[in-house]
Amino acid sequence: MTKLFLTDLDHTFLRNDLSISSYSLNTWNNMSKKHIMSIATARSYKKSEQFLKGLNTNAPMILLDGSLIVSPEKKILDMKILSQEIGNEIIECGKKLGIYPVVLSLKDKNLNEAFLYPKQRNSYTNELIKRYHMDDNLQESNNIKAMKENFKIVYFSTKEQLQQLQENLHTVFKDEIKSILAPEAYMGCYFLTILHKDADKAHGLKTVHELMQIDYKDFTVFGDNLNDMGMFELAKTSVAVSNAHEELKKIATYVSSYTNDEDAVAKYLQTIG
Repeated sequence: MTKLFLTDLDHTFLRNDLSISSYSLNTWNNMSKKHIMSIATARSYKKSEQFLKGLNTNAPMILLDGSLIVSPEKKILDMKILSQEIGNEIIECGKKLGIYPVVLSLKDKNLNEAFLYPKQRNSYTNELIKRYHMDDNLQESNNIKAMKENFKIVYFSTKEQLQQLQENLHTVFKDEIKSILAPEAYMGCYFLTILHKDADKAHGLKTVHELMQIDYKDFTVFGDNLNDMGMFELAKTSVAVSNAHEELKKIATYVSSYTNDEDAVAKYLQTIG
């Protein structure tokens, strides 16, 4: 019976140096000959496309924490966006605490993205920009504002400061938005992601389920962090890599003994052929 496999990228399928081993690549592509394979990531379409060269995906991709669903043919299937008005109100809330976000927005229907970043940056945001400095969608802003269609607004700082911001946002917006606070393993800080209220990997998984007409009992998902919890709760089989957040491991149906650097996803796929 055909099954559907969805994997997170960072700290799950990708190694810590953001590469994919030949073992993982070959294992995945062999599985794609008889099963349906795709990704569910916080990454944008453009970044995901860079990482996945040579990897076969034959189902819609869940991108930007579920804000965007894209077909293998690069067609936008679903979007959950923050309006310009709400986006600017979120940015104002951050300003009151002296922190400024990065904003990822849609420039056009050809999947071109704008990655806006502030002139006023802390050390964590500076490090982030260094990592993305070769991207051609980076735009520095003296007075950062939301665009017309915004996928997500992301802050990088200490856990304490971002908890305060999250509480303030909840007071202002209540259930109008969704926020996810999680550790950022690459930079050793925390990041707060603000999304449309229906933008998360769980809603993305529901969309894929409806589009592909595959029952949740035939879904297997892989992940490592708190933004994977929703899809872990929906899919019959959920696999946490060894380096996953402890809260995610608690709800996983299987915890791998291997890390992302040890090809955890591919080694699980090998066990089921």
